[in-house]
Amino acid sequence: MAAQYELLKELLNSGTPLSFGQNIFFKFYQAFILKDRWLQYINGVGTTLLVTAIALAMGVALGSVVALVRVAHDQQRTGRMNPVLGFFNAVCQVYTTIIRGTPMMVQLLIMSMVIFANSRNFTMVGALALGINSGAYVSEIIRGGLMAVDPGQMEAGRSLGLNYITTMVVIIIPQAIRAVLPALGNEFIMLLKDTSLITVIGGKELLYAAQGIMNRTYEAMFPLCGVALIYLVLVMLFTWLLAKFERRLAQSDR
Repeated sequence: MAAQYELLKELLNSGTPLSFGQNIFFKFYQAFILKDRWLQYINGVGTTLLVTAIALAMGVALGSVVALVRVAHDQQRTGRMNPVLGFFNAVCQVYTTIIRGTPMMVQLLIMSMVIFANSRNFTMVGALALGINSGAYVSEIIRGGLMAVDPGQMEAGRSLGLNYITTMVVIIIPQAIRAVLPALGNEFIMLLKDTSLITVIGGKELLYAAQGIMNRTYEAMFPLCGVALIYLVLVMLFTWLLAKFERRLAQSDR
């Protein structure tokens, strides 16, 4: 393949036009094979998965806390409102309103150019921004699932002598997880694809690797199509794993 590439390169340098097949082979070799450029895509995939995992863990942890605070506040009895819980509920509302009301790109730029202006680790800054953004959406998904559980379940748990936290952990949350799993899966898929946005602030993920190759080869088709195919494979794999997990949960309910 290397000899054929060199021959085609000489033909181009001499001004001889290449056939359609030769042109495709030349561009493909440049984008993936030449100088082991496929390794750059592999490294980009590794960074993309790392950023997704960090942002996913942050989003689930932050979203769960926010959802539990808001649900606990909403389920307080009239006349017995806790002012501390009310304060944290207000903070959570402001957080979700701001994050869901501003573009992801703007949040990334603020994180990289304002809050962490002195940091050079743009990949981790991007992961932090994605995690904070995801947390707002995950909190609403989990809150919806918790509120959708029949209130009688909470009353039954309390009547058995369980306190509020125990009832939530043992009875309410397991039921809510089954209900919100498809929506959470969709949010995680969106998060995986949104990792491509951190290229704008200098994060070295998959799209960053493709852009570096594009700048050297002056050819965009194969690097971009290759990146799109990789993202598609990752999303399909994640969807398959999620469907398998849902089936396991369904079997455990029987």
